[in-house]
Amino acid sequence: MNLLVKSKADGRVVVALGEGVLQYVGFSAYRLSVGERLPVSAGDKELCLVLLSGRISVSGEAAGQGAFHWENLGDRQSVFEDKSPYAVYLPPGSQGQVTALSAVQLAVCAAPGDASKALPARLIKPDSMKRSVRGKAANTRYVCDILPDSEPAHSLLVVEVRTPSGHSSSYPPHKHDKDDLPHESALEETYYHQINPPQGFVFQRVYTDDRSIDQAMAVENHDVVTVPKGYHPVTVPYGYESYYLNVMAGPKRAWQFHNDPQHAWLLDL
Repeated sequence: MNLLVKSKADGRVVVALGEGVLQYVGFSAYRLSVGERLPVSAGDKELCLVLLSGRISVSGEAAGQGAFHWENLGDRQSVFEDKSPYAVYLPPGSQGQVTALSAVQLAVCAAPGDASKALPARLIKPDSMKRSVRGKAANTRYVCDILPDSEPAHSLLVVEVRTPSGHSSSYPPHKHDKDDLPHESALEETYYHQINPPQGFVFQRVYTDDRSIDQAMAVENHDVVTVPKGYHPVTVPYGYESYYLNVMAGPKRAWQFHNDPQHAWLLDL
């Protein structure tokens, strides 16, 4: 299985996971020009629409809950601005439409929904998102929790991370592929990458303890890396800045990770 999904330079769909690539996580990213409309349909899944850049309006209807409408969302022009994004949560059965009010980049994150647990469609505002700094020295990165496990959803967990030039991220290597709560949770994950300047690249390795998965990838702007299981560190070459949007989901909605014991000594530095 090739874990790297390459992006497209042209067209509305920037990158998308094929159906069934992962059991729990679905992902696609879009570029929209001003006035363009993107229909969204949740079906039996829940969705989190993340406005990466630009301005949009979102309208539609959530099954059994009535209409929703949010106008003129968005105030960042790049994922590398020091700002949190706007996002919209849509429960299973929702039908909606995104209208671009400027040039737009939009991510659609999906995971299995549970129609028996009625959650309303809602706007997730930037000022509600927790921002934090993780790591130290050349392991420092900047995190924004868009849809963490402390906020209501059925399966989805969504977070974005900016990593400076020459730094490592998701590091020391960690994994979350074992249902062993409270010590570790079983979560699939996708990494949607952007790079500044855009001609750059980052390196990402995905590997398991038994090396049944062991892939090292040069990842370019707008590419997606899938993590069905295993450790998944990222390294950013000098001169470039990294952004990635993480989507996680699994049988239980909790984020508990396990560090690679071979590299745990790094935490003592």
